[in-house]
Amino acid sequence: MSMRTPLSRIRGLGSAHHGTGHFWLQRLTAAANVFLLVILTGIVVTLVGRTHATVISTLSKPLVSVLFVAAIISVAIHMRIGMQVVIEDYVHTPFRKVVLLMLNTFFAWSVGLASVYAILKISFGP
Repeated sequence: MSMRTPLSRIRGLGSAHHGTGHFWLQRLTAAANVFLLVILTGIVVTLVGRTHATVISTLSKPLVSVLFVAAIISVAIHMRIGMQVVIEDYVHTPFRKVVLLMLNTFFAWSVGLASVYAILKISFGP
């Protein structure tokens, strides 16, 4: 016998009232990462041994730049959510948990922004 109301069972929300949003976002970014990183790995492999000018020319093409930025954003989100789950599961001190969750978010944003800046700088030139 469940203590949940019929409406609660239909909505599928847990005790935190967030449902499975993080679960699905983690799976979505994982699928996007597989697709994007396979393509980008192919691009990088074709650039091995090429001149600096050729690499910059290839990376500054709009489609390649957009793919790299999309991959960076997807990987940063995936990384943040994955570490958030680890922190929530294994850190039991409330203060330490909050601090680590904040640092996790700042780190993911920092890595993402620095990487996107690098791609945009290559794409639009000096």
